[in-house]
Amino acid sequence: MKKIALTDEYKEQLFRIPLFRDLPLNIKHSLLDRLDLSVYEVNKKDIIVTQGTLCKKLYVLLEGKLRVDIIDGLGNEVMIEYIVAARAFATPHLFSSDGTLPATFTAIEDGILLTASKESMFKLISEEPKILHNFLCITGNCNVCTVTRLKTLSRKTVRERFVVYLLEHRKKNTTTVNIIHNQATLAEYLNVTRPALSKEINKMIKEGIIEMEGKTVRILDEALLEKYV
Repeated sequence: MKKIALTDEYKEQLFRIPLFRDLPLNIKHSLLDRLDLSVYEVNKKDIIVTQGTLCKKLYVLLEGKLRVDIIDGLGNEVMIEYIVAARAFATPHLFSSDGTLPATFTAIEDGILLTASKESMFKLISEEPKILHNFLCITGNCNVCTVTRLKTLSRKTVRERFVVYLLEHRKKNTTTVNIIHNQATLAEYLNVTRPALSKEINKMIKEGIIEMEGKTVRILDEALLEKYV
């Protein structure tokens, strides 16, 4: 990674992330001077940080996309999610009890990464209640995401995992699900093989449980679908 200057464009991206969004102007004007910041160019396939290392910085992806993987207890690599800019990541672990990162973050396209030291972030959060509030909200949302992910991976069969995914991602008060992954990345997300997933989806279509067009799934028999969870 190559260190670069913080441009006005990158500043705008920084203030779009939930942690620093909708701050009063006086805080915005002073924030950049109060944080110990560094900005880097990230190349595709760069490993940003690895599982098990200490979290000593706030990480913000200003441009690009990251893949998040963990090594489970059996030594298997499990894809957890994709991180798309602009977004902070690993934020709850900045002040966790052991301070270690639970996953490896790898760039899957060129991008821009901003970091801020743990010490400067702690001082800023201590002095600004609005940023503290945002930080606590983010931590809570991350816990919800973790629970959702575990719901999927705790299921044993391909169908059960796909059903949980559909129910978690469907639009509110509708039977429509817009899948955010292509079939290859969805298989990785569900920790199953692509052929097994494709076979199960085709079975569910033939059984009249769902219909699928592109990345849009419509649930036809919700009662039957919910029997698998």
